[in-house]
Amino acid sequence: MKKYRNFYLISLGIIIAASIYPIYMGVVALAEYFSEGFIEQANYPKYLIPYAPMCIAIIVAAALMPLTIKLFKRFSLAVTSVIGVGGFILAEKFFEQIKVVVRYETLRVDGWQLSLCMATPEVLEAQGKPIYAENNPTFKVHFYIIAIVIILSVLALLYGYSKLFLENKKELKKPLLAQTVSVILFIGLCILACFTAFFRNGTLYISPLSSLLTAFFFIVFGITFGIYICSFFIGKGKICVWISALTASLTTLIMYIGELLLMGGKLFIFGKGFFFLPLGIIPFSPCDIVVILVSGIITAIIAKLINKEKVSLS
Repeated sequence: MKKYRNFYLISLGIIIAASIYPIYMGVVALAEYFSEGFIEQANYPKYLIPYAPMCIAIIVAAALMPLTIKLFKRFSLAVTSVIGVGGFILAEKFFEQIKVVVRYETLRVDGWQLSLCMATPEVLEAQGKPIYAENNPTFKVHFYIIAIVIILSVLALLYGYSKLFLENKKELKKPLLAQTVSVILFIGLCILACFTAFFRNGTLYISPLSSLLTAFFFIVFGITFGIYICSFFIGKGKICVWISALTASLTTLIMYIGELLLMGGKLFIFGKGFFFLPLGIIPFSPCDIVVILVSGIITAIIAKLINKEKVSLS
């Protein structure tokens, strides 16, 4: 029990430390909003949503996990996940009501950040393009999916390590290691995207570096959720492998759909030539299809390696 208590306190400390900047953004934004009734464009923290609400939700759900484990036993992860996702949606909806003043116009935060997914503010301003998109909430598909996957994955990790310490289930080590690596890598890519927009130039044709980072992000995104699903089917043989792989590819496909909504029915083009161009009326290129399949293939390999264990999170 002492080991678990130490693990829990250290884990919660790490989560809070990792959330300092998003929480700081939220505090700064709320302070000005409650004081003035709006936020000036120059003072608006980049990517306030979804990361501030997401971090708040994860901290609250993680802090309550020992209680949910005690009260709900085997259903504690499900309860904690509902708290996390529900808390995120509530906090997100609240933050979206905040007003931003831009050149004498007042916009809601949820109509503010669309273009930030296409390029950095500096690039957009240099091109004379706005860094907001009034009344276009479709870009939030991106944010909601990313935030929910991170919330579910982090809470599953915390729960898995809790079982490891509380029940001494050493068989969980390999699955948890795979989850840990994928979650850390994905969160790292999210942070990089926040500050660089993957070096996108505000057009459909992006550079080789931007293309590589975007494709890698999509693949890791699918793998992260695929391994999350895998953790509930470990020991089920081929079923575990197939479900995990299909989940990963489907998750990557959903992310592409988010891109289509973001870009008005078009996708970023990763290069020149047939391999990178849309297939007729289908907006996906052969390269995009390969990215979707690679996400599933890598997840299947990982699932097969860890499927030898006989314990799962379920």
